[in-house]
Amino acid sequence: MKPFLSLEDREHLEKRVAESEKLTNSQIVLATVRRSDSYAEIPWKAFTICAALAGLLVFILNLILTVWLRDIIVLISIMATLATGALGVLLTIVFPWFARLFLTGNRAEAEVRQYAESMFLSRELFSTSHRTGILLLISRFERKVVILPDKGLSDNVAGEDLDKVIALMKEPLSRNDIRGAMDLALDEFIRIIRPLSSPQGAGDELSNRIIEEKGV
Repeated sequence: MKPFLSLEDREHLEKRVAESEKLTNSQIVLATVRRSDSYAEIPWKAFTICAALAGLLVFILNLILTVWLRDIIVLISIMATLATGALGVLLTIVFPWFARLFLTGNRAEAEVRQYAESMFLSRELFSTSHRTGILLLISRFERKVVILPDKGLSDNVAGEDLDKVIALMKEPLSRNDIRGAMDLALDEFIRIIRPLSSPQGAGDELSNRIIEEKGV
């Protein structure tokens, strides 16, 4: 898979992660994924809604033009309705913004969180000495962010603070500025994560390399 971030962006962010970890005494992992689920229902929703709208338009036109009973008009109307539905399916495949029109916020949020939790476990981000790992995942298709802190940070990071970080990231993400969004998040981590009183111990326990995955 071709990296989404440029080499310059990756080097910049990896350097910033190292600096932020020293200031917060935590282990920060930044990750991006193209999409967190296949959302098999999206093409069907697009077909149903587009076909229904086309059918309604055809019905109205036939009423206005009073040619409903002609066999050829009925056939053309059916074909136009099905073709519009098929076009809707094609548009969801070609244009992510169009596919997102048929994805609810709750569904996207749930899938991105599930993907983040799976990544946290599969990459063993819980394996730090003082359980101070924190994962920030950006799912690009859904345009959603999930931040998962480990147990050792539960007393240091409030949920409302993390929500504020995610809210601040929305503006750069709306411009597809992944580097800017991650930079902003690291600035906020430095501000909101209070260093633990215990010594850092094992030092840099998790890789600072930015994780980029294709996803589902």
